[in-house]
Amino acid sequence: MFENLQDRLGSILNGLTGRGALSEADVSAALREVRRALLEADVALDVVRSFTDRVREKAVGAEILKSIKPGQMVVKIVHDELIEMLGGEGVGIDLHAPAPVVVMMVGLQGSGKTTTSAKIALRLSTREKKKVLMASLDTRRPAAQEQLRQLGAQANIDTLPIISGQSPTDIAARAVQAAKLGGHDVVILDTAGRTHIDEPLMVEMAEIKKRSNPHEILLVADSLTGQDAVNLARSFDERVGITGLVLTRMDGDGRGGAALSMRAVTGKPIKLIGVGEKMSELEEFHPRRIADRILGMGDIVSLVERASENIDAEKAAAMAAKMAKGKFDLDDLADQLRQMQKMGGMGGIMGMMPGMAGMKDKMAAAGLDDKLFGRQIAIIQSMTKAERTNPDLLKHSRKKRIAAGSGTDAAAINKLLKMHRQMADMMKMMGGKGKGGMMKQMMGGLAGKMGLGGGMGGMGGGMPDLSNIDPRQLEALQKQAEAAGLGKPGGGMPGLGGLPGGLSGLGGAKLPGLGGGFPGLPGLPKKK
Repeated sequence: MFENLQDRLGSILNGLTGRGALSEADVSAALREVRRALLEADVALDVVRSFTDRVREKAVGAEILKSIKPGQMVVKIVHDELIEMLGGEGVGIDLHAPAPVVVMMVGLQGSGKTTTSAKIALRLSTREKKKVLMASLDTRRPAAQEQLRQLGAQANIDTLPIISGQSPTDIAARAVQAAKLGGHDVVILDTAGRTHIDEPLMVEMAEIKKRSNPHEILLVADSLTGQDAVNLARSFDERVGITGLVLTRMDGDGRGGAALSMRAVTGKPIKLIGVGEKMSELEEFHPRRIADRILGMGDIVSLVERASENIDAEKAAAMAAKMAKGKFDLDDLADQLRQMQKMGGMGGIMGMMPGMAGMKDKMAAAGLDDKLFGRQIAIIQSMTKAERTNPDLLKHSRKKRIAAGSGTDAAAINKLLKMHRQMADMMKMMGGKGKGGMMKQMMGGLAGKMGLGGGMGGMGGGMPDLSNIDPRQLEALQKQAEAAGLGKPGGGMPGLGGLPGGLSGLGGAKLPGLGGGFPGLPGLPKKK
């Protein structure tokens, strides 16, 4: 998401911050590049024009050009305007209405309405503790109603019983009545789509709206359609009247221009974004966090939220206890790798760490990608329980068997064992002497600077249940992290010996984790 734009804007703005003084010509030249980058990212022309005009108006003022750090001031202006273009503050689904609250899903065929309906239902039932009823109004597409029923069964969400021959408007009225009788808090209406906008579709949507009186009308749009998504949003808003947008397949679009354009063109907030195929892969859209990611400033808050959702508190506590005793076997290493995968893999985590966005390419060039995790887990799973507990048993004949079982070779197994030895040695140092040893000192620095006290444990072992943290404290994390120097290029990570410019020494064993990285994240060996 936004990878191309992030790379382009990052290089343009880094050129500005590296200069001692800026002239008006420097700012104009940079804005020309920004304009080109936004257009290449598929942002609408009128949106790009108004954005660059606003930035230019603020950036060529005397106080900017003569300020102590003019380049950083320009970056701040671009950042603020990006947030404004994306909608200022994040807006969630509004449930402040008498139950059952009706949420109507609209959009073209193939945009992901049915799957998104189920994702929203799961999110509301697990996070908001709401009782949700889903109803499919799609009588045109074969098996559309059955698809929603199966998704409901998979997510343990109630679905309206299918009665063949009913019209979409009758199904909508029956769904609202059933939700009232069943004591449901929310009813989600999954409407039919077309391959393109036509008059019968709009008439049907208007009739459903009249019969069901929805509190929210969410337009589901495929972010890969680019500018067509903007025209689609405008058409639906004029004829039906939408209250918000949901963008799907954001994980598959490196440009993200539709997201940047749709909010500015329609004036309607983007409420949710689909970031994967799994039922849980639906995120709230926070303009400030997205702007931070685009400009390579990281997204600590989302990283902490993702950790709280994916890290098992009991496993983390057990891991912390083992680490305190200096124990770390291959089963523990496999757990760490799986947790990394759940949190979005190496690329996902690095993209959210301040100042780390640029490291992804370097790591990929060194062969350190997320496929590496899968191969390493396969190697560990090909071992017996005794071998995982005591890697010293692994002699040549055993390695040969494991290589055959995991589809790798002896060299890959040796690299894994070397990495495990380095991490195990580090765990002994951490768990060792004094008050909590090295682990407490290192994580204490990071947790203290981020306003979490001493409770932030290792990212993979010792992470507490963060779901109980006050949301306002979570929102304050980003600012506190930036104030601590996390958002500054070359600021490094507090408590980790200040890794200049992000990760240094990717292959070394100076720090656990990325071989010079973060405690609790799997170490990565040097590429030979």
